[in-house]
Amino acid sequence: MTIDHRALRGLTLSAGDDGFEQAALAWNRAVPQRVSAVVEAEGAADVAAVVRQAAASGLRVTTQPSGHGATSGLDGEILIRTSRMRAVEVRPGERVARVEAGASWGELLTAAAKHDLTGPAGSSPVVSVTGYTLGGGLSWYGRARGLAANSVRALEIVDADGATSRVTADSDPDLFWALRGGGGDFAVVTALELELFPAARLYGGRMLWPAARAAEVMAAFREITASAPEELTLWFTLAEFPPFPEVPEPLRGLAAVMVDLTFLGDAAAGRDLVRPLESVPGLLLDTRGELPVAELGSVCAEPTEPMPVLSRGELLTDLGDDAVAALLAATAEGIAPLATVQVRHLGGALARPRADGGACGHLAEPYLLSMIAPAPVPELVAAGTARMGAIAGAVAAHTTGLKPFTFLGDGEPAAAAFPAATLERLRAIKRARDPRGVFRSNFPVLG
Repeated sequence: MTIDHRALRGLTLSAGDDGFEQAALAWNRAVPQRVSAVVEAEGAADVAAVVRQAAASGLRVTTQPSGHGATSGLDGEILIRTSRMRAVEVRPGERVARVEAGASWGELLTAAAKHDLTGPAGSSPVVSVTGYTLGGGLSWYGRARGLAANSVRALEIVDADGATSRVTADSDPDLFWALRGGGGDFAVVTALELELFPAARLYGGRMLWPAARAAEVMAAFREITASAPEELTLWFTLAEFPPFPEVPEPLRGLAAVMVDLTFLGDAAAGRDLVRPLESVPGLLLDTRGELPVAELGSVCAEPTEPMPVLSRGELLTDLGDDAVAALLAATAEGIAPLATVQVRHLGGALARPRADGGACGHLAEPYLLSMIAPAPVPELVAAGTARMGAIAGAVAAHTTGLKPFTFLGDGEPAAAAFPAATLERLRAIKRARDPRGVFRSNFPVLG
């Protein structure tokens, strides 16, 4: 397809053009993007023009701010990049922010913090607000505030005919429901409005020990999470740090066990709540302290540059003695070639059904197992996939088979994220709103 450049303000690149290969890359370099063109949209008008042209030509479009959640399977689609659409408007009197599709969580948190407000952000400041939220959005604050998608109050969209509109619970209940947790298979979201909440004080950080202390750290983690208030969230992580010069001592080449935490409250109360961790000997690193709410992304210090990775998530039904024994036995000799094996505490507001909730619903399971592996070469892809499968298999008796939408790995179907009735409703909405299949999301609901 030849795109009519005259209808667009943004940059358009087709196969063979200088810069096309780079523009087509996903953030996750392990995922190939076999698209026919890339349009770096300047605004909703560009998106609408591309969708109309694609629909008229019988082609499909896929939309990404950056490609953090990209999956393989693209074959000739037009890739609409929304990364230039970065406007953030905070309306403090309403405790609402309007965020364009390319804006990152770091940008929103910085703008909101000027008014002592924050939003339901995850661990990375460079992930887009829109992509994360369309998939449900599992926030550091989820135990207190619920899934991020349920904070959405309106969405600005381009539909499969290339028409623009503003979608709310009143104007279009079905589409409003589907877009809040069902992904981007139903429309291109060019901006959204979501609720913010007061958060003048935040306590958080990381505690790190040698991996030999994993059992003791896990015992403290279980003790704390058994009675933790909803304002407190802890993540237990086994990690393998590479032996590279850019990794600082004493972490270089270290097999470690870590606990990352946040608490919506003052430092003294937060420290008291996690006191059992301080009794574990051998602490090598402790970054805990009172944080500006805009610096939430510093807690985990996740990579911000693109890289090739594999991931897998599993919801855990429990973290009882048998589950813990199975997990620790499966990782006793180390987690290589994986980079991390993590258990996140869920529960609280995440587990409570909401009558006004979106397609993401709620997460009844109390914990989430998440694994990440570097995947720079095919040999490591195979080894990482096998290792994640072995660990997941070890705890299979304590998993449900479902996982949060944004924790689906490349090649996993959308069906793995939804109960059967929810999936059928999403499929019906997809057929009604996009009968020609103009939109192809990262995890198609009809796939």
